[in-house]
Amino acid sequence: MADAITLLRDDHRTVEKLFKSFEKAGENAAVTKKRLVKSMIEELSVHAAIEEQVFYPAVRAEVSGTNDEVLEALEEHHIVKWELSELDGLDPADERFGAKVTVLIENVRHHVREEEGQLFPAVRAALGRTRLAELGADLEAIRRVAPTKPHPRSPQEPPANLVVGAVAGMVDQATETVKRVARRA
Repeated sequence: MADAITLLRDDHRTVEKLFKSFEKAGENAAVTKKRLVKSMIEELSVHAAIEEQVFYPAVRAEVSGTNDEVLEALEEHHIVKWELSELDGLDPADERFGAKVTVLIENVRHHVREEEGQLFPAVRAALGRTRLAELGADLEAIRRVAPTKPHPRSPQEPPANLVVGAVAGMVDQATETVKRVARRA
């Protein structure tokens, strides 16, 4: 099982691959771009939820001097979730689609640079292997029930985000199941 930082970095790499695929897609690749954005929405929604529900609260409680960085990260998540909510269901033919995705990519890349360059090294140094492994297991457990859609008005801090996140995750998963069944019918 991966430790928390390794797991979160793996998520960052997954999203970066989606970004690069989007950037390489041609102007007439509307279907591909729509599929990639749908994947970005799901990956980033889950990633934000698990960080907000498990990682950031642990970091704030256990790693001194990181409170401001975590608060900034939460604000960056908030902005990204609004961007994702605007992209969710937006037609790739919309004149602002490309611009919205470009801004999303820029914001997420900035966030990742800060996390990986500043926050993660401080957390790794402070928490050690055992605690990071425990957090990794907690992140994986929360991932299974995390929201797959952005919910920018949802609370970002415990305990409210744990309750709302679990409910939103169940609703998101049920909605996707119904959509799949309807498409088959």
